[in-house]
Amino acid sequence: MRALMFLGCTVPVRNLNYELSARKVAAALGVELVDLAEMGCCGYPLKAFDQEAALVLAARALAQAGRTGLTVVPLCSSCAGTLNEAAHHLDHDPAALAQVQEKLKPLGLTYRPGVRVRHLARYLLEEVGLEAIAGKIVRPLSEFTFAPHYGCHLLNPSRVMEGFADPENPTSLARLIEVTGAKALDYRYLKQCCGGGVLGADEDLAGRMAGSKLLELTEARVAAMVVICPFCNVMYEGQQKAVAKKLGAEIKVPVVYLTQVLGLAMGMSPDELGFKLNRVKPKELLAAFK
Repeated sequence: MRALMFLGCTVPVRNLNYELSARKVAAALGVELVDLAEMGCCGYPLKAFDQEAALVLAARALAQAGRTGLTVVPLCSSCAGTLNEAAHHLDHDPAALAQVQEKLKPLGLTYRPGVRVRHLARYLLEEVGLEAIAGKIVRPLSEFTFAPHYGCHLLNPSRVMEGFADPENPTSLARLIEVTGAKALDYRYLKQCCGGGVLGADEDLAGRMAGSKLLELTEARVAAMVVICPFCNVMYEGQQKAVAKKLGAEIKVPVVYLTQVLGLAMGMSPDELGFKLNRVKPKELLAAFK
């Protein structure tokens, strides 16, 4: 199997452990993640200020991907959501498509409908399949409980996600966690946003949004929160100390990537999966792999 890796902006500079573990797990499952160096930003950061420019950026990436004939696999939920929305918009709005094609002409690019975009978690679930993943599990994680964090862009907007999952009753991450033998926690703030979307406008509000989930999981004493988006990681791991200070609370919730959990269950070492780069160490988990 071959798929086109879409790294986006945040993963290469702030989340190298995500990229490293994703490549390791994909290779173990027989998936070659192909790189296309010229692919740039998905356009998400511009959407709130200039929707036309954001759409052109997304269309540029989709047009480049279309030349390869491969499914685009972003690691970032925002990238996946933005590219999916852009493709849906262009496929259903002829006027917008015509404007975008004019912008792409000087670049020697043309957007052609039919580019498939699948977040890595969705790709693993739908294209690789739980049965194939289960066949690679050599070290079940049955003694651990993890808290899945879905975020906003894996499941929404549902009209664009082609019936992938019910955003009001998500189970995809839980199933990917449980294939390792671990337990996936169902908890009160399961579906809550990390707050990253408002961090630049209202840091206090963003911190309180992240804090409510972190406080709940501190009480639950999970082995770690499992995330699939680099910016959700920024909020829950990178901002964790600042959030705890603002709330005047003791918070220490390890945050790991889904691919790190899968990699451990497949017999890979913590070093191979980039755990040295995790800021809040999952000590209980790592102790089992010494």
